[in-house]
Order: sequence, then C-alpha cells, then structure tokens
Amino acid sequence: MRQIVIDELSPMERDNIDSYLRRSIKQGPMVGLYWIELPADLLSEAQQGHEEHGPFYMAVEVTSYAVKFELLVRSQSNLHCSCIAHATAVQRQFILDFIDRMVSEEMIAA
Repeated sequence: MRQIVIDELSPMERDNIDSYLRRSIKQGPMVGLYWIELPADLLSEAQQGHEEHGPFYMAVEVTSYAVKFELLVRSQSNLHCSCIAHATAVQRQFILDFIDRMVSEEMIAA
C-alpha cells in the first residue's frame, strides 16, 4: 500500500492528531479511521466519469504511535472499478498540504 506515515508519536501528539481529524474530516466506521473526501475539481478523469460511485476519499488511520495516510482513492459505493486508483500528483499534493496544516496547527514534532 502506498501511504504517508508519521510515526514515533508521543501519546499527546497522537491525541492531538486524533482530535484534529475528528474536527476536520469525516469519521470512518471504526475507531481511529477517518475519510478525507476529495474535492470534485481534484478528481481524475475516470473518477469524474463515475460520479455515481462518489464521493471519493482517502483513508486515514490513527494507531497508538502513528498516523497513516493512504494514497489510494476509494469510492464510497464501489470496491472494484477503474475509478479506484492510486492518487494522482494533484491528489497527493492535496494530502501533503492537509498533513502540513495538521502538523503545523497541532505542533507535532515527530
């Protein structure tokens, strides 16, 4: 799996990140799992052609000592389709900008 991982988090940093994610993005079906929904203008051509499979999002998982940002764009309603793919360069930059904001606002040193 292609992902961006921030690890070696202190318990306080982990709690700060979890709180930031709860305030900023949609919570997933399990504790510690979140969804970053991609704006429509960042969708790939295949994703734009499959609007019925949206919304499209990337998963974020918070563990005891790390936070993992998956670089796989998923569909809300379909598991097997060409619109589910690795993030494009623009989508990766969107996630990196999100991570930079989070780390800065929550003063994460890890």
